[in-house]
Amino acid sequence: MGNYAAKDGKFFGLADGKIFAEGNDPDQVWQQLHDEAGKSDPRYFGYAGARSRFLKFFPNGFHSDGYANQERNYKLAAKRKLDDTAPLEKVLTGSGFGEAVLSVFRATNMLSPFEKTKLQDVFRGADADAVIQAAATFAKHGDKTSLGRLEAKLKPYDCAKWTVATYLPYLWQPERHMFLKPEVTKDYAARVGHPFASIYEAKLNFDVYAQLLDLVEKTNRELSDLKPLDRIDIQSFIWVVGDYREDREEVYI
Repeated sequence: MGNYAAKDGKFFGLADGKIFAEGNDPDQVWQQLHDEAGKSDPRYFGYAGARSRFLKFFPNGFHSDGYANQERNYKLAAKRKLDDTAPLEKVLTGSGFGEAVLSVFRATNMLSPFEKTKLQDVFRGADADAVIQAAATFAKHGDKTSLGRLEAKLKPYDCAKWTVATYLPYLWQPERHMFLKPEVTKDYAARVGHPFASIYEAKLNFDVYAQLLDLVEKTNRELSDLKPLDRIDIQSFIWVVGDYREDREEVYI
C-alpha cells in the first residue's frame, strides 16, 4: 500500500518511493495515500463510473419503477415484517422471537441458502434469545463492544459472518446501519478507490465496519443529486454496480 514519513513537522505519503500526498495531519495524509493508491487498481472507475453503471440499468435512478421492483420493495417488505413481529425496542430485553427473526432472514435472497439453513440451529436453539438481544444491542449502540458481544454469541454456531451480523441491524435501522455482502462490496470499493477494499477481513472487526460506514457516507454524498432515501438504496446501488453484468439485457425504467 505505502507508508508515510515526517519532515519539518509535515507528513508525506509515499508509494513506490514517490510522494502521493502531503499535509500537516497524518490521518488525512494516510487517507489521501489510500485514495491515490486505489486509483491504480485495474478495476477502478471512480464514483462517476459507478453512477454511470447504475444508470445504465436504471435510467431514472432510485426513482425508476424497475429499481423499486427489482431492488428496494422486497427489502422494505422484510423490514416491515421485522418491525411488526420483532420490533427493536421489544427484542432488546424480550424473549421468544426466534421464529419471527428466522422468518425475516428467509424473506430475502440476501443470504445464501446455506447460511439460512445454519441459522435454523441458532434461532431454534437455546441461545436464540441471547443472539437476538445481542443483534439488537449492536443495532442500538453500533460500537465495538456490542459487535464483540454479537460475535461471541454467533461463533459457537459458525455464524459469526458479516452477512448474519449486519442483516438485522440494517433492517431495523437502515438510516444508520449497513448490510455487508463482502465480495460485492470489496469489488465496489476497489472500483471507487476506497480503502475498505484493502482493510476488509472476514473476522467481525469493528474497524472493518467503520470503514464500511465511511464507504457508505462517501457514496451517499456522491449520489446526493439522485436522492437516495436510506442505506437500503446505498446497499442496492453497491449491489447493482458490483453484481449486474455488462451483457445484462434488461434496462428498468
